Amino acid sequence: MSADKIEVHESDSNIFAELGLPDAEAHFLKAQIVAELYRLTNADGLTQAKAGALMGISQPEVSRMFKGHFREYSVERLMGFLTAFDQDVEIVARPHRATGERGRIRFLAAEGTRS
Repeated sequence: MSADKIEVHESDSNIFAELGLPDAEAHFLKAQIVAELYRLTNADGLTQAKAGALMGISQPEVSRMFKGHFREYSVERLMGFLTAFDQDVEIVARPHRATGERGRIRFLAAEGTRS
């Protein structure tokens, strides 16, 4: 049995950009919002059916979304789902600190909002 060498390198925080996928920044933002929706669902002890009723989608749609199939949802719709969980969504625009670089979009979930 031979051991194959595996190349390892430090990655960017956005795996979608690292893989060279189109619209990587938007997809990463969506993934972060869906992860927060998943966390809120579990923190509230909701079933997928109850979470879906809260968000206005079916249980199978919730299941697909939580399994990573969320391309069909816009960022705006996902933000609407957050508000269904009594979350405020704020959009703040400010100058990017690094000169010569493009601005970025970040998602930060407020800490301590639910257990």
